Amino acid sequence: MPDPRKRILLLSAYRADSHAAWADWLTTTFDRFDWQVLELPGRHFRWRIRGNPLSWLDALREVRADALVATSMVDLATLRGLQPRLTGLPTLYYFHENQFAYPVGEHQVRSVEPQMVQLYGALAADRIAFNSPFNRDSFLDGTEQLLRRMPDRVPKGVRARIAAHSHVLPVPVDPVAPAPADRRDPALVVWNHRWEYDKAPEPFAEAVLEVAAHGHDFRLALLGPRPRQAPEPLRRLREQLGERIIADGCLPRGEYLDVLARAGIVVSTALHEFQGLAMLEAASAGARPLVPDALCYPDQYPEAYRYPAGDTAALARRLATWLTEGLPEAVDTRAWHAAQLQGPWGRALEDLLEPPA
Repeated sequence: MPDPRKRILLLSAYRADSHAAWADWLTTTFDRFDWQVLELPGRHFRWRIRGNPLSWLDALREVRADALVATSMVDLATLRGLQPRLTGLPTLYYFHENQFAYPVGEHQVRSVEPQMVQLYGALAADRIAFNSPFNRDSFLDGTEQLLRRMPDRVPKGVRARIAAHSHVLPVPVDPVAPAPADRRDPALVVWNHRWEYDKAPEPFAEAVLEVAAHGHDFRLALLGPRPRQAPEPLRRLREQLGERIIADGCLPRGEYLDVLARAGIVVSTALHEFQGLAMLEAASAGARPLVPDALCYPDQYPEAYRYPAGDTAALARRLATWLTEGLPEAVDTRAWHAAQLQGPWGRALEDLLEPPA
């Protein structure tokens, strides 16, 4: 018997971190739709963002669907040219990040190619969603700046065209239950990010070492993925504060959540953050977020939890104050919880499938 459910084709060209959590949540939460999912592993970024139409060249030929949901890593404009049957599908283009606001590493060269992929994708889509206002605004600003560089024949109103079809739909967070009061450690400081240039672990290490040098008592949980060869900030913390480190590495999920549930403070020094799922997850457990006053954070956390971006001394001072004078109130993260976002996401999918009037 044929499946009566509407079929949605989900294309995710970079299954990693929030991309994977988002895709899994959509397909399990909204089982009233018949999902067909095609994903590519989260590696070889530049090949993925330009090569996904080739990777799926044959896999998509037999696909039948009523609607398409694609991440902004998908080269949607090229894909539609190679797969004409997809052109007629109502399409939601979802931005986990955008290449205009992504920092370039020391040994990387900024290329216009990934930016153009996302710009063409946004123009080709029927609907566009971003995981945060910062993501949306930085993409629109970046688009405007890029078009100013075109030597001639620049179309008018591109920003307005994209903005008219755009809205904000965060990736849902499953809240973490806080540990009982007798197991919580207000002086446990957590770092739960990738140990890579875009998360800027250097100022975090400098600030923590500064706080330690002034005699303040605290413990450290150094979590998150790291290269096979430990980066210099991680080595420094291990060498100088080894006795304070209670966890170090990518922990199994249960152990990771247990650390978050006990933590007092969670720190970000990120150079880019479009939604900050790791911070939201820790904050949902009651850890107090200490974040740069930039990126997605001003939309999420009150001023008392933000320090001037790039100011390592200010970060160290705030850490010392919280450790000596007590923590501020826990923040309310319910706006990003899965229970809160199920309704908006469900309506977005239903609207996508609604035939035009």
